[in-house]
Amino acid sequence: MKSKKIGCNCLIAATFLLGAVNAHAASQTMDKIKSTGAVTMGVRESSIPMSYTIGDSRFDGYHVEVCRMILADIKANLGLSTLRINYQPVTSQNRVPLVQNGTVDIECGTTTNNTARAKDVGFANTLYVEEVRIAVKANSGITSIAQLAGKKVATTTGTTSVQLLRKHEKANGVNFDEVFGKDHADSFLLLESGRADAFVMDGSILAGNIANSKNPKDYKIVGEVLSTEPIAIMVPKNDPEFKAAVNAAIAKIVANGNMPKLWNKWFLAPIPPKNIVVGLELSPATKNAWANLNDKPAEDYNKK
Repeated sequence: MKSKKIGCNCLIAATFLLGAVNAHAASQTMDKIKSTGAVTMGVRESSIPMSYTIGDSRFDGYHVEVCRMILADIKANLGLSTLRINYQPVTSQNRVPLVQNGTVDIECGTTTNNTARAKDVGFANTLYVEEVRIAVKANSGITSIAQLAGKKVATTTGTTSVQLLRKHEKANGVNFDEVFGKDHADSFLLLESGRADAFVMDGSILAGNIANSKNPKDYKIVGEVLSTEPIAIMVPKNDPEFKAAVNAAIAKIVANGNMPKLWNKWFLAPIPPKNIVVGLELSPATKNAWANLNDKPAEDYNKK
């Protein structure tokens, strides 16, 4: 009964949002997509299973597939017979500027929706809620933040993870050295090669890299949850009509019951190219985000 109510609410939301799109002035991004018959999707190269390369300049993942479904809906609304998707790899450092300057039309990676970034870009409604954790070698003896004192902690350049670690109440008096990877695969390599004692990042990225490693049993995710963060699709800030079209498509995806299927496909079943299983169960926070679609920033999730 509850699921039917959720589906009904989402269909109503989708209808309302689609009406809002049609009622407003033309969208700059939609006009560009219609005139060129193409769209540029920002993707990550090593954010398994959210957004990553599967080789030969091809990309896939949970957020990538969601974005393809969104763009299929937009293609239909624009009356296009075909829509070419150009994949633009982005990094933690350049993802916001590339959306801001129009190089990327829709960014489908692992970006936290927070108030600082929202000054420069827009965020669609959240379909994934992340927990920031710590990955270590299984034989390290490290099980908590306090044990990071005097250790080297890896993170990816341009992310907020180490700042979150330093701000955590249990990190008071814990001094550690930061080492930086250029992307998530590089950061995990720092841990794998012994150049770092821990890797602080989104739980899904940690789980994906561990599952993709040579010996997954050599690593574990430990310690306190540093932060709960909404990971959302980025869109241009100056184009509310395009954001409304994206959110209308998201509401349809949820209402049609596709989200649990997508979760099982990308987090609980073998994924390409190596048929690894990330093994991350659906969290109550993510399930709640599907049931109550919103674009609340991370600050709202972490209010005491």
